Amino acid sequence: MLQAKAVAQSRTEQTQIVMPRHINGSDRIFGGQLMEWIDILAGVVARRHSGHDVTTAAVDNLQFKAPAHVGDTMALVGQITHIGHTSMEVRVDTFVEGLDGEKHLVNTAYLVLVALDDQGQPTPVPPLLLETEEERREWEAGIRRYNLRKQRRIEAY
Repeated sequence: MLQAKAVAQSRTEQTQIVMPRHINGSDRIFGGQLMEWIDILAGVVARRHSGHDVTTAAVDNLQFKAPAHVGDTMALVGQITHIGHTSMEVRVDTFVEGLDGEKHLVNTAYLVLVALDDQGQPTPVPPLLLETEEERREWEAGIRRYNLRKQRRIEAY
């Protein structure tokens, strides 16, 4: 049996500065650029938790709450919120960080990643050790999101 891992063991932060090449025609960060950073960070979180290579199976939720502009410092924070047998749900919160250190949430995303063995096949992931009430709330919400994803898959066929 795999050893349980705490959420904090795979929690990952990344910092970027928005450069002119990251900007769209509206002088805001290009959504695809932010999505790339989110996907990479989620992959790091999932690799740290599972100890395996991973692949993104779904972007469950991606909400743009506020813009980011050239010169903004962006802080991305990712952590495991729920796991299945071979899959992991990762929440990534993105903040614009002012020069005074104050952070403002600009994006929240939930992604589902699957751990892969050496042959590229799904492989079991360690159980998740929940240590705080916030982690328990995220776990419960993760169950609801899992059921919604499952329902959408059924309806798509």
